[in-house]
Amino acid sequence: MAKLLCIPSLLLFIFLVSLNINISSAKTSYNVLTYGARPNGKTDSTQAFLDAWTAACGSTDPTMIYIPKGRYLLGSVAFTGGNCKSPDITIRIDGTLIAPEDYRILGLASNWLSFEGVSGVSIVGGALDAKGSPLWDCKSKGSNCPAGATTLSFVNSNNIKINGLLSLNSQMFHIVINGCQNVQVQGVRVIAAGDSPNTDGIHVQLSTDVAIMNSSIKTGDDCISIGPGTKNLWIERVRCGPGHGISIGSLAKTMDEPGVQNVTVKSTIFTGTTNGFRIKSWARHSTGFVQAIRFIGATMINVQNPIIIDQNYCPHNLNCPNQVSGIQISDVMYQGIRGTSATPVAIKFDCSFKYPCKGIRLQNVNLTYFNKEAQSTCTNAIGKISGQVQPDNCF
Repeated sequence: MAKLLCIPSLLLFIFLVSLNINISSAKTSYNVLTYGARPNGKTDSTQAFLDAWTAACGSTDPTMIYIPKGRYLLGSVAFTGGNCKSPDITIRIDGTLIAPEDYRILGLASNWLSFEGVSGVSIVGGALDAKGSPLWDCKSKGSNCPAGATTLSFVNSNNIKINGLLSLNSQMFHIVINGCQNVQVQGVRVIAAGDSPNTDGIHVQLSTDVAIMNSSIKTGDDCISIGPGTKNLWIERVRCGPGHGISIGSLAKTMDEPGVQNVTVKSTIFTGTTNGFRIKSWARHSTGFVQAIRFIGATMINVQNPIIIDQNYCPHNLNCPNQVSGIQISDVMYQGIRGTSATPVAIKFDCSFKYPCKGIRLQNVNLTYFNKEAQSTCTNAIGKISGQVQPDNCF
């Protein structure tokens, strides 16, 4: 055991994940075909998946739900953990789960695949095809369209792993982690059109001890969005683009709102995104806060707003509250950020008049605009720089 402790934490993490997958073959297996699922992409297999889940939950041993190769048609379905006895359920997907062709079937539901109140659930492999593009087209025409469904949602759950999953063309958010503890997301791919509306790649809120690693996100909204009540979030080696970047917020949607704290984002690459690292809040009163944030080691390639804090957030300038943001932002570090801005202003800190941003640190930042010097702007921001920083400091 002493030798194990000397292995770098990342290698140990990968080693433990691989162990979990290897031992899954020894678990009691429940094949969805046994419960009536059909891999033809036409027969509704929703009930078969629910029956397999019920059987796996009923066991007191570690279990595995196995989904062989093929295409499985599923409607909106909730897998609940209230009656689960199994301490460890692995869902091994070798096939593709597909949504109904008629977007209205899922569009009226909040979620396509949701896990509620579960513990010890791992999803390994597979693809989820939500067929969201007809709904996006409906919205682009301003028609009377349903809001749409999140593809995969975990709510009030703990000890969750998502490994090697592909999410395609979600109607709304691709993956949501809400009210959860101890979640590991590894090797996930998210793909949707760059103009697909509200298709956030991974959204985290009201959750503690979440890790998102080695993933690629191409979508029409935030690659990763971080909502109120997020604590101890680790993001590492994520590629983003197209998309709206990695965003904390939007915050100050309500008066009483838990804060965001202890977030680390390392070794990321942004390509052609509207934002890089963004913190955004509505200009209204709130008890929320943002603190202990670390953005470390990023490459920006043709990014419109590589570094931005926007406390007057109001998309499309519709129904803007026009108050003063109550969100208090402090202790935010940007270190080792380099690359190119698609606009002249590469760094923008637009902070609250009542609660200025405090403890902002820029260290070894090098951002240019078409091989020229970029600009920075600061409003109500207090901070300091160290090392080489371009564009010039505006504090």
